[in-house]
Amino acid sequence: MDKLVIQGGRPLLGSIHVGGSKNTALPLMAAALLADGVTTIHNIPVLKDVATFSNVIRVTGATVTWDPDDDPNTPETITIDASNLHHYEAPYDLVKQMRASFYMLGALLGRGGKARVSLPGGCAWGPRPVDLHIKGMEALGAEVHEEGGYVIAQAPGGRLPGGRMRFEPVSVGATINVLLAAVTASGESVLENVASEPDVVVFGEMLQAMGAQIEGLGTDTLTVQGVEALRPVEFTNCPDRIELGTYMIAAALATPAGETLTITGARPEHLGPDFTERFRETGVPFRTDGSTVEVDGVDAIRPVSIETAPYPGFATDLQAQWTVMMTQADGPSTVRDTVYTDRFKHIPELRRLGADLRVEGDTVHVAGKNGRPLSGATVMSTDLRASVSLVLAGMVAEGETDVLRVYHLDRGYERLEGKLQRAGVDIEREQYDEAHAEGVAA
Repeated sequence: MDKLVIQGGRPLLGSIHVGGSKNTALPLMAAALLADGVTTIHNIPVLKDVATFSNVIRVTGATVTWDPDDDPNTPETITIDASNLHHYEAPYDLVKQMRASFYMLGALLGRGGKARVSLPGGCAWGPRPVDLHIKGMEALGAEVHEEGGYVIAQAPGGRLPGGRMRFEPVSVGATINVLLAAVTASGESVLENVASEPDVVVFGEMLQAMGAQIEGLGTDTLTVQGVEALRPVEFTNCPDRIELGTYMIAAALATPAGETLTITGARPEHLGPDFTERFRETGVPFRTDGSTVEVDGVDAIRPVSIETAPYPGFATDLQAQWTVMMTQADGPSTVRDTVYTDRFKHIPELRRLGADLRVEGDTVHVAGKNGRPLSGATVMSTDLRASVSLVLAGMVAEGETDVLRVYHLDRGYERLEGKLQRAGVDIEREQYDEAHAEGVAA
C-alpha cells in the first residue's frame, strides 16, 4: 500500500496547475452514454475514480479510450463510443468502489429505458442514502424495486413519461442522476429544489450541447422537455473548484510572507462567494485574473469561523482543509458542517500531529496556534478530503509526517505529490506494509 512521506517546513513557491473537475467529469462520462456514437471530453483529471468509472461503462458494451501521459499541465481527453451499448447493468464489484457509479441508473434508464445497478459503496465517513435517487426515477414514471443488492428499474413501454420531483434535501448526486433520466423522457419533467453547484451547471451545459431541452440551469428549478435521442458531442470539462480552494489554503499555510503562489487553469468564480469572502477575512491576500489566482504568503492568519452549506455556500469538501488552516490562525474559531454532520474522522488524526481540536455535535472547535506548533507523526487517511487535510498539516508540521492509505487521496486529487514537489514541498510516495504500520488499527 502507498503512503506519502512529508518533511515539514518547506516553503510552497512558484505555481500549481488545477486539474479538471472530478465531480463534473464522472457525470459527463455518464451523459456520453445517452448518445449513439462517439463523445469526446477534454480536461479529464487523471484520477482513480475516472479509471474505475471507465470500467463500469465498459461493462455496458461501450468503448472507453483514455491514455493519460505524465505531464500534469497537459489536459487529458477521454472518448466514449456508446454505439454498441447493449448490457444495461452496473455490477457490484465495480460500483462498490465508488458511489458515483450509481449515475449509471439514470444514464441507462435514459438511454434504453431499463437498468440493473448495484447499490454503491464509497467513502467511510458517513451514509449517503440513494433513496432520493430512486424516488426521482419513480417520479419520472419508472417502476423500481430492489433485489439481491441491486436496484432494478424499468420504463413502461421502454421510455419514461416524465414527471415532477422535489428534492428534499437538495442533492448534487440525485439532481444529476434524475436529470440523466429526464432528458430523454417522452414528456415534460419539472425538478424542484435542485442543486445549483457549478458541477451541475456544466453537466447540464453538456446535455444541452447534446440536444437536451433544459431550462433553469443555475437556479433551484429545472424544466426539462424530453427529446427522443441525444447526439454525441465534443466538450471540455471545467477546472476542479475544490482543488483550487485546497491550493489557496495550502498557500496560506506554507507560502512565506512576501512570496506568492500562482495557481493556473482555474475558474475562481466556481468557488462561490462564501468561500472567497471567508478567505479574504483571514487576511491572506489573493487576486484573480481570468484563469489565474495569485495568493500571497502572510506572517499571521486571522481566525475565521465557517459553516458549510449547499452552493453558493461554503463547500463541505473544503471544511477539513479549512480546519487545518485554522490550527495555524492567531486565535480560536469554529468549523460547522451542516451538510454531512459526522464528517470529522480527520480530527483524531490531526490531534496526533498536536492540533488542539474539540468536536461538539456538528461543530469543530479550533483553539488556533496558541504557540503550539504541529509535530510530525504517522496518520491515517479515512476519506478523500480528510486525506488532503493531513497532507496540508504535514507540510507545516515540524519533522516527518507519514500519511497512510493515500488511495483515498488518489480518488480525487490529480498527481498531488508531483505538483507539490514542483512547488517546493518535500513529499515522496512510498510503499509500506499495512500489517506492520504504526498508527493503523489491527
